[in-house]
Amino acid sequence: MTEIEIGRAKRARRVYSFDDVAIVPTRRTRDPEDVSVSWKIDAFEFQIPFIAAPMDSVMSPDTAIAFGKLGGLGVLDLEGLWTRFDDPEPLLAEIADLSARQATARMQEIYREPIKGGLIRERLGQIREAGVPVAGALSPQRTQQFYDDVLKAGTDLFVIRGQTVSAEHVSQNQEPLNLKKFIYELDVPVIVGGVATYTAALHLMRTGAAGVLVGFGGGAASTTRRVLGIHAPMATAISDVAGARRDYMDESGGRYVHVIADGGVGTSGEIVKAIACGADAVMIGAALARATEAPGRGWHWGSEARHAHLPRGNRVEVGQVAPMEEVLFGPAGSANGISNLVGALKHSMATTGYSELKEFQRAEMIVAQYATTN
Repeated sequence: MTEIEIGRAKRARRVYSFDDVAIVPTRRTRDPEDVSVSWKIDAFEFQIPFIAAPMDSVMSPDTAIAFGKLGGLGVLDLEGLWTRFDDPEPLLAEIADLSARQATARMQEIYREPIKGGLIRERLGQIREAGVPVAGALSPQRTQQFYDDVLKAGTDLFVIRGQTVSAEHVSQNQEPLNLKKFIYELDVPVIVGGVATYTAALHLMRTGAAGVLVGFGGGAASTTRRVLGIHAPMATAISDVAGARRDYMDESGGRYVHVIADGGVGTSGEIVKAIACGADAVMIGAALARATEAPGRGWHWGSEARHAHLPRGNRVEVGQVAPMEEVLFGPAGSANGISNLVGALKHSMATTGYSELKEFQRAEMIVAQYATTN
């Protein structure tokens, strides 16, 4: 890729966001009813390629169950309100009612309540009793602390999710998480991320991860670019990590690691482009926070928004659009790409001539910058 000179001492390569690229139709079209959007990770097959983001505004035990019954994978934030409080509903209502001036400080105060291992086991057990796949998420820092509770809860899949996760974290103050050892001992599929580069993804794949989350500070509620000056345009990041997946398959003798887009995929068009760039599935947050059942009551926030020392996100109003089933399967009540996400994906695949997700990853793309209001 051609490098651009920023100044005499610094060069950079040109990278692309979803708004910079477009998918090109082929000579063939298909009937949307003939299109399959199912995907499989390890022994688990899902009817839709969506993972619900582990965020308090998106997932509660009840919404994780509902999402699982609709064919997706709901992931509960094991550092969220549901593992800190016996009944977080009054606090969720309070957060929704906070003024913008009060929101960050009050959320920091609420989230100072310690995480309780017993509640981790109880919440995951509730999901298991409903008969849907059980998945929970912890940050790398908390994974070591609550490792035993995760094991006792018996998760089907486990997510280690941070703003950025590396296989070579260095610290002089604490023993870093040994990802390779942890993944081996847990003995269930582990999804790790986020990453944004080929090299970082390749290193995570070598730890034995079943999936890698791609994204850094690109979500609707994130201010990471403003606070830290770090950003990873998603079209290029996904394509780079898909390249690492291809090379790791050669290196490992055929082991396939799933690439999961995480961040900046709030509309159906962005979901479509993420898969065309090489993602196997998409982790969605804001899109589900708009559901009428979502715990955030029309508001959306991530762990960065209530960070104790350096908040890098906001509580943002996304509104309540429709029930979760309608957000996923329609019918859409508007033409803005925030409902009937599955229908939009199927129609895009059908229009461009593809019947399965892995075929669609090979779709032709062009650089076609356009205004985001179009």
